[in-house]
Amino acid sequence: MKLTLYTDYSLRVLMYLGVRDRGRATISEIASSYGISRNHIMKVVYELGRLGYIETVRGKYGGIQLGRHPEEINVGEVVRHTESGFDLVECFGPNNTCCLTPVCVLRGALDEALQAFIGRLDRYTLADLIAPRNSLLKALAMA
Repeated sequence: MKLTLYTDYSLRVLMYLGVRDRGRATISEIASSYGISRNHIMKVVYELGRLGYIETVRGKYGGIQLGRHPEEINVGEVVRHTESGFDLVECFGPNNTCCLTPVCVLRGALDEALQAFIGRLDRYTLADLIAPRNSLLKALAMA
């Protein structure tokens, strides 16, 4: 299984905001810290704001910050909200034409693996991801 860049960037934005201890961050700051396109971060920030994970403030003194405490942001939930789908193989999707579907054991095994993957992520919160705070601050050049 491979997560999309969108989900990766979403988690990175949340981590950045989680370790930040001063005021609001800007999209440009986050993009610069990660070396990611500002446009990509803008799309991610819009969606994270719509989902309530972050708060956005427009204007001269605007910026973005977490909309919840890090302990309240579940990683599995974020992944479910930001991934476009979990169709690991054709038979998981709406356009399934595989003749084996009615008798296939592989489909069940893959679904079980997917549920285990997401279930494992459900055990973590943003607080867990940002626990090595000082190391993260240094890596993001915010120390």
